[in-house]
Amino acid sequence: MARKTTDRRAARVRRAIRASARGRSRLSVFRSSKHIYAQIIDDGAGRTLAAASSLDKGLREQLKTGADAEAAAHVGKLIAERAAAAGIKQVVFDRGPYLFHGRVKALADGAREGGLDF
Repeated sequence: MARKTTDRRAARVRRAIRASARGRSRLSVFRSSKHIYAQIIDDGAGRTLAAASSLDKGLREQLKTGADAEAAAHVGKLIAERAAAAGIKQVVFDRGPYLFHGRVKALADGAREGGLDF
């Protein structure tokens, strides 16, 4: 069975990340039509170390919608705060099947502003 284009793109991105990760955790992004989600994942242990989304109670109240670049920037700052609380400073950015543009780029910029290094 043939794989979808997005699945192939995500696999290609993750293969490149695994090659260059050097033990760092992975900041994974999922973008839906209404919200955006971010997780910091330790692939060695197979567990999520920190997570944030536009559905978090504090963010949901202050955002007009979870589907714009402003919401993504707030989620990026929140994931950076939670990573710092977990003692994580350096990650590898996993954009998955999405282009590094728009909401994905806004999330990355927000995470960098919050103190994550990638």
